[in-house]
Amino acid sequence: MNRQRLLRAELRKLWTTRMPLSFLAVLIVISGINAIAVIYGHDADGTKGFIMTREDQRSLLAFAANTMMMAGLFGAIAVAREYGHHTVIPMFLATPRRSRAMLFQLTAIVLAGAIVGLVGEALTLTAGAISMPIAGQSILITASDVVRLLAAAAITGAAGAALGAGIGAIVRNTGGAVIGAVVILMIVPPIAVQMTNDAASWVPGTLANVLSGVSEEPSPAAAVAALVVWGLVPALAGVAVVRRRDVV
Repeated sequence: MNRQRLLRAELRKLWTTRMPLSFLAVLIVISGINAIAVIYGHDADGTKGFIMTREDQRSLLAFAANTMMMAGLFGAIAVAREYGHHTVIPMFLATPRRSRAMLFQLTAIVLAGAIVGLVGEALTLTAGAISMPIAGQSILITASDVVRLLAAAAITGAAGAALGAGIGAIVRNTGGAVIGAVVILMIVPPIAVQMTNDAASWVPGTLANVLSGVSEEPSPAAAVAALVVWGLVPALAGVAVVRRRDVV
């Protein structure tokens, strides 16, 4: 099977199930909660101080940090369910070289993760564009801010999906893969920061905020490199494990 057909097959497996619709529903709910917070929320003094500056609005509308978690869950479920439903067997029969099969599976999941990020950010921006005028506040973010927020969400989505896919390949159980993604993305970073303050600049949330323009340290280039490491290490570990064990 040639490369294009392999990639199309993997993308079809992702988009012809209910999982994308489920994640879309969650993204819509999250954006709706943001809109409600903008309309009805206020500071202690009763003002809308949390959306009165460009920086405040950019911070509120940045979805990249959430994208890392959402895409991580997406990747973990997408790979782990293949083992639960045994659809991984025909995948490896069609492409006996497991590393090649995993490469195209990971490529499809990374692309899907980027799309999850873009859709999530687009919904968040739309919710902000609708709710801020209702709350009596002008929209201060610029077109360049919008582009940066979308790019940040796409990058973190791709990294999160790769991380989740690696965990799914190692664990092979949907529930266990979800727990693994939650532990690595939500529990390990705070513990690492408590152990050493130097870790604060390299946890996913900080890196996502740097790309979104909310934080300044480390540099955007360093943040991208660190996110690549966050996604690539689990993904490569997953490929290595799959190559060395029985399929089921």
